[in-house]
Amino acid sequence: MIKGKEARLHIGIFGRRNNGKSTFINCLSGQELSIVSDIAGTTTDPVTKAMEIGGLGPVVFIDTAGIDDSGPLGQKRVQKTLEILKTIDLAILLIAENAFGEQEESIIRQFKEWDVPFMIIHSKEDLIPMNKQTLSWAKNQQPIAIETFSPSDSNHLPAIIQAISKSIPESAYKSRSLVGDLLNYGDVVMLITPIDIEAPEGRLILPQVQVIRDILDNDAIAVVVKEREADAYIRKMSPQPALVITDSQVFTKADAIVPRNIPLTSFSILLARQRGDFQNYLKGTPKISQLKDGERVLLLESCTHQVSCDDIGRVKIPRWLSNFTGKKIEYEVVSGLDSLPRPITDYALIIQCGGCMITRRQIINRLKPAVEAGIPITNYGMAIAWVQGIYPRAIAPFTGQTVNYSDYL
Repeated sequence: MIKGKEARLHIGIFGRRNNGKSTFINCLSGQELSIVSDIAGTTTDPVTKAMEIGGLGPVVFIDTAGIDDSGPLGQKRVQKTLEILKTIDLAILLIAENAFGEQEESIIRQFKEWDVPFMIIHSKEDLIPMNKQTLSWAKNQQPIAIETFSPSDSNHLPAIIQAISKSIPESAYKSRSLVGDLLNYGDVVMLITPIDIEAPEGRLILPQVQVIRDILDNDAIAVVVKEREADAYIRKMSPQPALVITDSQVFTKADAIVPRNIPLTSFSILLARQRGDFQNYLKGTPKISQLKDGERVLLLESCTHQVSCDDIGRVKIPRWLSNFTGKKIEYEVVSGLDSLPRPITDYALIIQCGGCMITRRQIINRLKPAVEAGIPITNYGMAIAWVQGIYPRAIAPFTGQTVNYSDYL
């Protein structure tokens, strides 16, 4: 079962101009969500359409520009289309009129490079049916499924929806539990949640809500306190909590409050393990101690939000890193899934946020160029734990790993 916004399926629709991509989305949804025209190139930039489809549930379709777009502007559109591959769970390649060639094979190579499962659909089947040569070519590309589509015949749609459902990888529907493997039935988990300038009025931030739900889903008990009340409450708690989870910004205070025999970690580190590149975060975090004067650090935010005067990514983490290292470091922040302002190799370290608003695939693919280039990567919570001197304790619930700071100084 799909749970939460982050589990919504992302499906990219690819193909040449005027192959019927927008018509295909409109037919699947039963609504005119995308502009349809006989003029090639009507769709210029990727257009995102969220919808509910019977048999699939909540889906985000991404209608892309034609892979055969030409000219300087057309090539930029094609590049934007290719960038979508980093964010999707499934690709659908539409061909039409039995036309296929290098452009289709090139995009298929990109599907395989980014490990994106894909289907091939022969569009406009009512005008020119798929022939044996096209079917043979399609089979040689080794897609997960091959289907046909006719906008004038809705009988094609059930088979297409069924094929999409079978083609979606299980990981797109199911995400690893945040705390399930750390708890037993009836365990008490204490959550330390500061209510400060960054906390949305009248509600908790999304990672806190996700953790509370996961605790309840695993038949455990969630106790939520602010940092000011945590000390007094933990002294009289009976039974003592099996786990304490804190906001990274009060990590030092939580470390002092929580007895050493009680496991302690943060919301951000839980998210890093669930949907980030956790093993590479473990390798990359200690590199903070090796930063040098003049090096650049990139902070990746996965959502856009109003920036406060004490913003965690833009203000606090840079301040903590500079104070910890004693170095003059240059910081750059990229929000959403925007392109980077410079080559990945210009950075000495990448720090990814928890990623509560995007999928694990999106985070992994976003960090893939850095990993391949040998650039150390870490996560907001893990970086904060490192500079505040409590990293070994913060990761111990998951790894049992012993870290000696002196090895990196």
